[in-house]
Amino acid sequence: MVHATIYVGFTVPQLLRGASRIFPTHSALVVLRHSAFCYCTVNGTIKSKRKMDHLERTANNFRQEVISQAKVCGITNESETVKRLRLSIANKDFTFKAGQWVDFFIPGVSVVGGFSICSSPSLLEREGVLELAVKHTVHPPAYWVHTECTLDSEVALRVGADLHGYQEGKGNGYKVGTVKLYYSAKNTSELLFKKNILGLMNTFPGKITCRFHVTQQSSQICKELQPHVTEGRISEKDLEKHVSKDTLWYICGPPPMIESISKLLSNIGVPRNCVFFEKWW
Repeated sequence: MVHATIYVGFTVPQLLRGASRIFPTHSALVVLRHSAFCYCTVNGTIKSKRKMDHLERTANNFRQEVISQAKVCGITNESETVKRLRLSIANKDFTFKAGQWVDFFIPGVSVVGGFSICSSPSLLEREGVLELAVKHTVHPPAYWVHTECTLDSEVALRVGADLHGYQEGKGNGYKVGTVKLYYSAKNTSELLFKKNILGLMNTFPGKITCRFHVTQQSSQICKELQPHVTEGRISEKDLEKHVSKDTLWYICGPPPMIESISKLLSNIGVPRNCVFFEKWW
């Protein structure tokens, strides 16, 4: 059976990493928003308002034992609030899969960071490099990235949880599903990886679609984005058309956004066991 997946929220590194080679067996709706401090559980509610430490919050997740040294070999501004770090990995045995994150160890900083990998495993295989997208916050690892990190800064990495992909054609009845992304930000300059997303939509027509939402746009929207942008928040009307027993919903963003979208989905009849939360600070 083919299903749909819907993503709702802010940031899309996992979609970008995996879409070029895998799709979910379900269709997916993803609602994305930008940044945040929260602790969420799959099919549950936010457990605590206390800002939990990354290692504490992910203590039950599987980790590789090896901690690998890395050196910063590139820093670019994805937006006014997000930096992309390019890291050269010294350990040739270091590997990861699409959908994984890393524990991020910084000399002199006692708090360990946890950041999603926004590059593909093939880049690591070809060049020995991986990339992280880090939003500016007061959390010590993110703050260090934005205020102290320079070219040749040395850090250490350990691969975290593994999201297993699916493969088509294994004789198990797997069929490619669809992904619908609702991605909200303050303005179009804060829509990270928008060119990558448009590229995926063109590469996989009908399989990957995206609707960008901007809530405080003050400048004119470029022609390339105009057909895909809605001014205003993601609404019940936007999402109710996708409700079905075969749709899975993934939400990623700050606590108020997660709470709001979760309530909205409940109001339009989405079963609780079909809704999944991303883990954020």
